[in-house]
Amino acid sequence: MVDRSWVSLGGMQRRGQEKRISGGTVFMKEKRRKVTVPHRVLGGLLQDSFRPRPPSVSRPNSTAVTEFLFEDFSSFGWKHRIVFFVVFLTLYLLTLSGKVIIVTIILLDCHLHTPMYFFLSMQSISETCYTVAIIPRMLSDLLSPHQRIAIQGCGTQLFFYLTFDINDCFLLIVMGYDHYVAICNPLRYSIIMGKRSCVHLASGSLGIGLTMAIVQVTSVFGLPFCDDFVIFHFFCDVRPLLKLACADTTVNENINFVVSVCVLVLPMHLVFLSYVLIISTILKIASAEGRKTFATCASHLTVVIIHYGCTSIIYLKPKSQSSLGQDRLISVTYTVITSLLNPVAYSLRNKEVKDALGRALGGKPLPT
Repeated sequence: MVDRSWVSLGGMQRRGQEKRISGGTVFMKEKRRKVTVPHRVLGGLLQDSFRPRPPSVSRPNSTAVTEFLFEDFSSFGWKHRIVFFVVFLTLYLLTLSGKVIIVTIILLDCHLHTPMYFFLSMQSISETCYTVAIIPRMLSDLLSPHQRIAIQGCGTQLFFYLTFDINDCFLLIVMGYDHYVAICNPLRYSIIMGKRSCVHLASGSLGIGLTMAIVQVTSVFGLPFCDDFVIFHFFCDVRPLLKLACADTTVNENINFVVSVCVLVLPMHLVFLSYVLIISTILKIASAEGRKTFATCASHLTVVIIHYGCTSIIYLKPKSQSSLGQDRLISVTYTVITSLLNPVAYSLRNKEVKDALGRALGGKPLPT
């Protein structure tokens, strides 16, 4: 039986380009040439041309990305960027100065050689490291936008940011545990929080940060990046990078969620549980002494709420509700502003630190 249908391939309707299929033979009218094509092959070609491509396969004719571009503050005018630069640079210098002063005083003053101030110095160093990984590059982009970053540099920035940020999260747990032991079990405090225990707790926090960072960086940069190279953020972070991948990111997003739960939800619950026990113990103490004890813990609790609150909003909210613009604003809050507030909340309002600073400056305690 002969098929008398007429086929127009590629949407071409002009004369002389029509092809007639008759018994598996294609006649090209304009060239008077005959090419024999079996029905089975022709059908397979037509079927393959309309077959949908799975999302996990890289796009054809795509270019592998070797550099990224931050879409951070480039949408603002020059005057606005200058204002942002001055503000962020001032906050950054104040933050660095505060942390350097705190670490130096804790090292020099023997009265501050206690577990509480040891962990405070470790946290100050950790925060300094992850802000150094982010803010200098952000300040540079404010003055000269559209600077590209190599994919290796992006991976390095993400690694150091995650390592010290996760380390900071677990140091907050350790500091909460230190407060718990000091208030709820004071007679055994010197035994439980000995030098070896403090070193093990600080090393364990850093080890967890390194492990989680390696998992995240390996997961993200194991994906192919094709064509799209603009990161809608001011530094290399997990979610903005996953949005640029030209492969199925379901497994990677699940890994990111599991890591976020382990780093944020579990530690946050442990800290709040320790403070429930601390507050219940403080309520049994005489009023004046109880108020003084609670004031010591209130600064730590404030920092915990701000830090875990900001990071939870970014990393734990559903993908459908994710807004990169909102994430960018919250990231600025906890990388720049929270880092500045920590020295004030922890130390500069602390009488012991003020006394140590006064002794270092001239042998006279600073006024409280």
